[in-house]
Amino acid sequence: MYQIEDLKGKANNIRKNIVKTVTEAKSGHPGGSLSSVEIATAIYFTQMDITKDNVASTNRDRFVLSKGHASPLLYSVLAEKGLIEEEELSTFRKINSRLQGHPSMRKLPGVDMSTGSLGQGISCAVGMAIANKYNKEDHRIYTILGDGECQEGQVWEAAMAAAHYKLDNLLAFVDHNGLQIDGNVTDVMNPTPIDEKFKAFGWNVIVLENGNDLESVIAACEEAKTVKGKPTVVVAHTVKGKGVSFMENKAGWHGTAPSAEQCAEAIAELEGGCK
Repeated sequence: MYQIEDLKGKANNIRKNIVKTVTEAKSGHPGGSLSSVEIATAIYFTQMDITKDNVASTNRDRFVLSKGHASPLLYSVLAEKGLIEEEELSTFRKINSRLQGHPSMRKLPGVDMSTGSLGQGISCAVGMAIANKYNKEDHRIYTILGDGECQEGQVWEAAMAAAHYKLDNLLAFVDHNGLQIDGNVTDVMNPTPIDEKFKAFGWNVIVLENGNDLESVIAACEEAKTVKGKPTVVVAHTVKGKGVSFMENKAGWHGTAPSAEQCAEAIAELEGGCK
């Protein structure tokens, strides 16, 4: 069990590695990776039973990064967890790398589902949760979606199925940072109110006004475990580009790599502590 300050330190390391990884590759998606750091940190370091010994096993909790473009987040978490070597992050998006631009379960143990086509990740997570129920396995399934991803109809088909099958072993997070590649989520195709939509589909809904507060995210994970007979979604209001001031709340950093100078500036800021 980690102390909260240790977890915050891990979150800060993850942020630094996200920035370095995308800079080295000269491509990638830093904004939405940074906004989800506290969510992924809580899942991997306080909830999931994944270790080096069971990473290739089906007999454990599962995580699906439904917003697969945020792969720098997933790879940085796997490195912080010790499931891959930190040095491997420098191979991101390079020829023959295991660290594909979007996560591939065929390339890298620890990636529980290949994702990238938005809406498919939560659908796969629902399937995993159904399988666990059918096999009477006591494992939990975690997934992170983007709020822009909630514009996909497949998300709502999955939501309907999850409630129908009473998947209380499924916990979904919506990273509600309000921005996507083309601008404000509500301007592109308004999916709000996301919390009310999930509630209408029969989910237990938790809303976090500050989804970048690690303690609040952990508390939501713990609360979800007490809910029986329905899946839980945490709608977490976050800041795109969180922790790097010149990236925060700017849609332009959805899929833009920092320059070497910008990377150095971001790392210097993060060295001062995670905001």
